[in-house]
Amino acid sequence: MISEKAISEIVNDLIGEGDLFLVKLRVTTQNRIMVYIDGDNGVTIDDCSRLSRHIESHLDRDKEDFELEVSSVGLSQPLQLHRQYFNNIGRRLAVKLEEGKEMKGRLSEVSQEGILLEQDIKTKKKKKQKEPETSPEAKIFIPFGDIVEAKVLVSFK
Repeated sequence: MISEKAISEIVNDLIGEGDLFLVKLRVTTQNRIMVYIDGDNGVTIDDCSRLSRHIESHLDRDKEDFELEVSSVGLSQPLQLHRQYFNNIGRRLAVKLEEGKEMKGRLSEVSQEGILLEQDIKTKKKKKQKEPETSPEAKIFIPFGDIVEAKVLVSFK
């Protein structure tokens, strides 16, 4: 069976300290390898193809057959790494907290300890206003230890 550690080393050999980074890696008992990457400047199809070819060049199908999937993390996927929060400053997030509460708002800052979220405050909307208003009083600091899940909210308005 192909090990996650071996695949991780192959991936990091190519992406190293660049703007791409490994978010999630999974290898099943049937040798299905799933690699999910993100990047400080986004991820292109070429990035995924280049990484896929790099991984395949380090594995031998004659010794052990495998299925390989390399992709960027999708918008529906929760943020998993501290580094991903920086890419999403200015975007709206839905944040689930340990105590079961969910908050929504615009991510305004990221530190080593947590995030600053400009929480949505429901106010009467004017007809042409597209998003909820926020006020300075609505900013709340959320430590990373309190975050169970954070997802980017996508708006198609």
